[in-house]
Amino acid sequence: MVGPPRALLATMDKKNVHTALPRAQVLAERALQSIERFMHIEAVSGIALLLAALVALIWANSPFAESYQALWHAPVSFAVGDFRYSQNLHFWVNDALMTIFFLMVGMEIRNEAHSGALSDLRQATLPIAAAFGGVLFPAMIFLGINHGLPGQHGWAVPTATDIAFAVGVLALLGKSIPSNIRVFLLALAIIDDIVAVLIIAVFYSGGLDFSGFAIAGAGLLLVLGLQRIGAGTAYAYLLPGFIVWVGLLVAGVHPTLTGVALGLMTPVAPIRLRERPAEMLSRAVSELLGKQEIDAAPGAAKRPLKELHLARRELLPPVVRVQMALHPWVAYAIMPLFALANAGVSLGGIDFGSRDAVHVMAGVIIALVAGKPLGVIGTSWIMVRLGWCRLPAGVSWRGVCLIGLLAGIGFTMSIFIAMLAFDDDNLLGAAKCGVLLASTLAAIIGLLWGRHLRNHP
Repeated sequence: MVGPPRALLATMDKKNVHTALPRAQVLAERALQSIERFMHIEAVSGIALLLAALVALIWANSPFAESYQALWHAPVSFAVGDFRYSQNLHFWVNDALMTIFFLMVGMEIRNEAHSGALSDLRQATLPIAAAFGGVLFPAMIFLGINHGLPGQHGWAVPTATDIAFAVGVLALLGKSIPSNIRVFLLALAIIDDIVAVLIIAVFYSGGLDFSGFAIAGAGLLLVLGLQRIGAGTAYAYLLPGFIVWVGLLVAGVHPTLTGVALGLMTPVAPIRLRERPAEMLSRAVSELLGKQEIDAAPGAAKRPLKELHLARRELLPPVVRVQMALHPWVAYAIMPLFALANAGVSLGGIDFGSRDAVHVMAGVIIALVAGKPLGVIGTSWIMVRLGWCRLPAGVSWRGVCLIGLLAGIGFTMSIFIAMLAFDDDNLLGAAKCGVLLASTLAAIIGLLWGRHLRNHP
């Protein structure tokens, strides 16, 4: 009698293994898979950011407002021997944790420039031009409203687009929106971030101490050295990254720019191995399946297990691998924590009778809600009209209008720049309030226009 085929036996074995698992474990696996799928929905990260900002705003204007301020001003210290460094919790969120956010920004720029929307100059020209228009117009509007006033130093506050929030709002509109609109918006937001980083480095850094640049340079050289010898694990770069961070802090440049520098240096190809990762993976698995050899020599499994780990790691380039690992932490921990720490504007603490504060808030709102769309749409129209660019396939002028409206969501980076631009608490509060209102308005208007576009393509 001929036995059942091997494929059938394998299927039966899989079913037996599955049914043998405890029901609690099966339910836990399904729950974890559902959570993982849920966390990769782009709209969810935007909602998490919005909820954190809402909690901060309510908390800062509640009877418990003192506890909000006390939390972020609580000192957090690190000591090694006689050395002690102490800063409040607000500093560690804004200057340390946000370095990881900027690392993601740097890697997104690196990845898009290598194989994404920015890799083809002809394809990237229109979003690049639109992004610059979306920076120039809001800055001019803000300066026009605040010319000659103390608030004019915050001209860069309404120039940035929040990638997570804007793309998250676009995701709420569903898959009926052409995919090239998302690519255009993503490319525009990334260029926006590049410009914002340059603005922070040039206009919002303190007095420069060149000894700090020497320290940062040593850290960057160490990064290049590790890449040269083929160090592929991300943990090897923690110490060099810390050295660069300290160097920029000493130099007077905002230390979060460490993340951008390291992100731009992240390799877009796996490290070179003696054989291809897929081949190494296959060979290591074959060796591990050779049970007799492994049973005969207890230590024989160490080498194939090590190769298996190395091959699995190098199947993806570092820029993709690190992004995948950091995304949940940045989207659901660091950015909401930043919003919680910085969106808590005490409305009672803003003097709306102050001409300067009113002008700052009005400048931010008008520049983001009106200036951003005008800059993006107007520059795009000029570039296409002159024949220097053409609209991407599937993107109509109504689609460009949607991109321009969503570009007015300037949440994370705008608040970050506002904190660098204003020392006066009243002006800072007015700027934050303007950013929150403008981003909310831009999101609502964008959603309404997106629904119209979806129903009338």
